[in-house]
Amino acid sequence: MRIAVTGSIATDHLMSFEGRFSEQLIADQLEQVSLSFLVDELEVRRGGVAPNICFGMGLLGLRPLLVGAAGADFDEYRAWLERHGVDTSGVHISKLRHTARFVCTTDRDHNQIASFYAGAMTEARTIELGPLTDGGKALDLVLIGANDPEAMVRHSEECRERGLPFAADPSQQLALMEGPQVRRLIEEATYLFTNEYEKALCEQKTGWSEDEILDRVGMRVTTLGAKGVRIDRKGEPSLHVPAAQVSAKVDPTGVGDAFRAGFLAGVSWGLPLERAAQVGNATAVHPLAVSGPQEYELTGQTLLEKITVSYGEESAAEVKERMPA
Repeated sequence: MRIAVTGSIATDHLMSFEGRFSEQLIADQLEQVSLSFLVDELEVRRGGVAPNICFGMGLLGLRPLLVGAAGADFDEYRAWLERHGVDTSGVHISKLRHTARFVCTTDRDHNQIASFYAGAMTEARTIELGPLTDGGKALDLVLIGANDPEAMVRHSEECRERGLPFAADPSQQLALMEGPQVRRLIEEATYLFTNEYEKALCEQKTGWSEDEILDRVGMRVTTLGAKGVRIDRKGEPSLHVPAAQVSAKVDPTGVGDAFRAGFLAGVSWGLPLERAAQVGNATAVHPLAVSGPQEYELTGQTLLEKITVSYGEESAAEVKERMPA
């Protein structure tokens, strides 16, 4: 399968302040705040939902097409992704703005002061999917991840116009989108990805019931955290797949993105839904064990080992049979 993944491209700049913000703020002087904090640590992480998903798919042997907007400062990030099996030819480079950036300082009490610079992400709405299929390079699926909301809606509309199967994955942008936008995004999606909270929010925003949403999408995939994942299809019983065994819990950032990478890899290998969900769950626990959404190592061997201990040898054997060499 040739899968395109659209969504935000960003870097996270994370700093630690050993003091307390509360000790630096004077209650009757908050109208004019001018403060500087001497930080002890700076950690720069590659991020953005689209590269996170593509990274996991690349490790699993796919060649996903990354579609999003970045700045001229994207060269190093591009090289990293290409080394890990990602096709970055679909990335639009802004002539005016830097790649989106999240800057956050955390004090010793875990209070945070943060800023998010959308930057080039605002230009994602100018990207057209049509040229990406030129030259006979058909797209089997387009995943529409969290991005500039106008870009998300435009991509879904273009998929419908061109007859391209797509997965709607609004994630954290769901809270910012209005009901009409959400309805336009998810209508006729082959897959709708959300977590439990987003599932309820999606129903609230659209005004559609669970059954009404299932009338409009092919499949609803709801991640349940430590409880695993549930897959719903109209006229079919719900399929629940428990979470994979967790070896370490360090940082949950990127776990949901890794699940999507694994699940779609399983689908592309022609696995039945239960096995594809097991691959997704087994992939998801890899970034959980490290700090950062693209700092984990994943091989066919580590994936099969995790599936074996989590779901049994029969599941691992069926996955191994379908996996590319």
